[in-house]
Amino acid sequence: MHMHTLLTWALWSLAIATLGARAQTHPLPYQAGGQSLGTVNCSSSMCHGSVVPWKDATVLRNEYTTWSKLDKHSRAYDVLLNATSQRIAKNLGLKEPAHEAKLCLDCHAHYPTPAQRGNRFLFKEGVSCEACHGPAGPWIESHIEKGATHLRNVAHGLYPLSKPIEQAKLCLSCHIGDASRFVTHRIMGAGHPRMSFELTTFTAMGPSHYRMDADYVARKGSNDPVRVWAIGQVLAVQTQLEALMDPKRNYDGLFPELVLFDCHACHRPMAEQRWSSRFGTPPGVIRLNQGHIVMLKTLVATFTSHLNGELDQALSQLNNSLYARAAAGNLSWQDAAKQLHALAGKMLPVLEKVTLDRHARMKILLTLVDESRVHGYADYANAEQAYMAIVSVSNGLIQDGTFKLTPEIRSALVELKSSLAQDEKYQAKIFEQRLGTFRHQLAIQTGAPR
Repeated sequence: MHMHTLLTWALWSLAIATLGARAQTHPLPYQAGGQSLGTVNCSSSMCHGSVVPWKDATVLRNEYTTWSKLDKHSRAYDVLLNATSQRIAKNLGLKEPAHEAKLCLDCHAHYPTPAQRGNRFLFKEGVSCEACHGPAGPWIESHIEKGATHLRNVAHGLYPLSKPIEQAKLCLSCHIGDASRFVTHRIMGAGHPRMSFELTTFTAMGPSHYRMDADYVARKGSNDPVRVWAIGQVLAVQTQLEALMDPKRNYDGLFPELVLFDCHACHRPMAEQRWSSRFGTPPGVIRLNQGHIVMLKTLVATFTSHLNGELDQALSQLNNSLYARAAAGNLSWQDAAKQLHALAGKMLPVLEKVTLDRHARMKILLTLVDESRVHGYADYANAEQAYMAIVSVSNGLIQDGTFKLTPEIRSALVELKSSLAQDEKYQAKIFEQRLGTFRHQLAIQTGAPR
């Protein structure tokens, strides 16, 4: 490789390391020191294993029960035992079966270093308490002491999941991936399912094992689900771009890591004529997965419209430079990705402070719906993110009384979801028509322009 190219790659490696260091204020649980003790230390009926919630306790006390019985994270390890996972491991040529391979255990379980595994730590617990709340060794005793506070627990090593930015970083470290655990296109080719994630929706599906009552708010603050959704989208964009910019992850052959691109640009029947000018790319080229980026555009249009032009320019430059990348060592797409990453970063302080009143929520919702009139949701990934966002924002508007969940609204949302039932058979026109039906019902209730 040419010396100039080597130097450029070295500089980009330093830039990625700097981005990560600036953005992360708390080590993720799998990066933290301290002993991981296992869920057995949480599961007592007097701790977090009660069958029913306690009425007058600071916490519900049935968190372990909810997680173990209802949360798919508790069964993430079990997935590695099925025939599909074993076939993936075989296809990848792994020396161990899936349930023993670090490559799989990194995200299907809590994977501390051997020296940090306590006597009762078990991989089979899956994505366990300590996978999200941090290794319990440093804080398990102090968090039950008289006078213990949430802030003191965090100071001792409890991971601050009540902060949306920290929650998003943790979830995205597996659901998109980070520098040390990342689902590549090669893993997909071996049989791994398509990756998809939206913070608010997936948290609700958990289900959550806490109650945001007055006591919770006093200790940890309140988190508006719409704000959490918005922050999650911005960090998803940044996480995706960091992977794109990382020389260790994005340069397997002649093209950046393919897992970051739209699956359905290639994985579709050859006889199917799906290309449209609305894709924003010429026929015959693969497209970056822009599901989260389209959501970022909604947020920019709603809260920082003066950045609309800058965002469009950065995205256009990124797309054009990715597809025009013919000369060896051409890194113009890296510059475009860095520009887009920085622009997304400008949104975080805005979203942390902005007032999310009815007007702001309604503007977000209408912008999401009306995107179908402007550029459309031509790609399945974009439509999927739009649907999850529409439901999350609508829930907030229904709760504050902006509109009611009438049979017509419910039916429109059900029909919208049904148009996403099979990604390989997705038809943008049907999705957009059903968005129009939902828009019509919104107009009837709220007087919003049709």
